[in-house]
Amino acid sequence: MNTATVPEPRTAAALTARRRKTEAALERVHQAITRLRREKAQVSVAAVARRADVSRTFIYDNVEARMAVASAMTEAGERRSQMLADQDDEHEATWRERALNTEDALRAAHAEILAQRTRIGELLGQIRDLQAEWTEEAIQRITTENTTLKQRVRQLTTDNRTLDERLKAARSNLRFQDRRVADLEAHITEPAPKS
Repeated sequence: MNTATVPEPRTAAALTARRRKTEAALERVHQAITRLRREKAQVSVAAVARRADVSRTFIYDNVEARMAVASAMTEAGERRSQMLADQDDEHEATWRERALNTEDALRAAHAEILAQRTRIGELLGQIRDLQAEWTEEAIQRITTENTTLKQRVRQLTTDNRTLDERLKAARSNLRFQDRRVADLEAHITEPAPKS
């Protein structure tokens, strides 16, 4: 009797879809390397990522993609690839960390706004249901609490907008840094002028 667990159909479908997506991304990476070699262009993580429409993180995290790019860079005589990759990782890591921190704060703000709205709804429902039984003092307290919660929601909405703007700025800075790194990589590979 086989006691192995069979994954749920949705889980199996999700895993299959993820595997297909990864395989398609790997195929694009291999095609991008082939095109770069054909064009005699510099093979770098950034160039392959751009051509293959994948993130650099995908190339670094996926063993097959990382090995294919490293092999292509070695074949092209890129001896300084490790130094450039380290610099690239360092730049990308700082911007990625900022973007992730902003996204986390944005998610937390959304969750807090939802929780506050839910609480306001509960309090309004309690006021309607029990208004005849409540004293004037209790009604005043609930009204005050409702006003405070509404102010908190307004503040969180403002904070949410600010965090969203920061996230957009961080993404913009990351795109600028990517372009700058690509420009620097291209500049480094240019032959020095002969004197």
